[in-house]
Amino acid sequence: MNDLLIILTASFVAISCSLLGCFLVLRKMTMVADAISHAVLPGIVIAFLLSGSRDSMVMLAGAAAFGILTTFLIELFHLKGGLQSDASIGVTFTWLFALGVILISVFAGQVDLDQDCVLYGEIAYVPIDLWITKSGTIMGPRALWISAIVMVIIIAFILLAYKELYLTTFDPAFAAAIGISTTLWHYLLMSMVSLVSVASFESVGAILVVALIVTPPATAYLLTRELKKMLILSVIIGVITSVGGFYLAYALDGSIAGAMATVGGILFGLAFLFSPTDGYISRFRRKTNKAAMINALQE
Repeated sequence: MNDLLIILTASFVAISCSLLGCFLVLRKMTMVADAISHAVLPGIVIAFLLSGSRDSMVMLAGAAAFGILTTFLIELFHLKGGLQSDASIGVTFTWLFALGVILISVFAGQVDLDQDCVLYGEIAYVPIDLWITKSGTIMGPRALWISAIVMVIIIAFILLAYKELYLTTFDPAFAAAIGISTTLWHYLLMSMVSLVSVASFESVGAILVVALIVTPPATAYLLTRELKKMLILSVIIGVITSVGGFYLAYALDGSIAGAMATVGGILFGLAFLFSPTDGYISRFRRKTNKAAMINALQE
């Protein structure tokens, strides 16, 4: 039963991350997720210092606020400061993450937090972190409920805003011309990324969140160029990554999050080599056949 709870939690997180990751991959903004997952650390510490509580919702609110702040600063440095996107991301998340580390070190006696624990989590602890109501009713793992609710929110967001997300991703000039605010939808998408990141890192860890946001969509991108198919494929790949990673970790008696990220990398490698359209082997064969045809015509 515990195994099933871990797999379900990871799968719910994978679905949310994969769906959003498709749009990040297409917009060439995948590393924003990495920035957000690190930059939320000061938000967690400040939320604890202000509230004096380790309640998940309080810390989630603090982390979400800094996640949105991270997105705003990245855009500010890129558009107003003239920095390239990757430089804006690097500057923003490194100094915010460093600020969080300083806050923890300065208030170490007051803050019962550890940056490694906050950032990297441990999905194996999901079954023992239970949601218990005031009446004493055990509802099940808290992370499972949170990941399921976030997944529903993300699916609803994409279904309701598919047209706007599609247009602002592929043709922002046309979207602006017909009255769709590209800035608004950019921040809405980044807000969803912040929500997924901060809601998931405590249970599955920030590194796995980033891996699930990037790897399944990147793998799906090698297999198709249609957005709807890419969304479906990335979800399937994300779930396979979660299930396969769990059993790989079980077989090796190793890190579950690490094994899941490894399986995702293996699936990407297979797509990179064997994709019928964009795989390295397919492209090599087409190049070889083209060269052979040119040589034959010249003869």
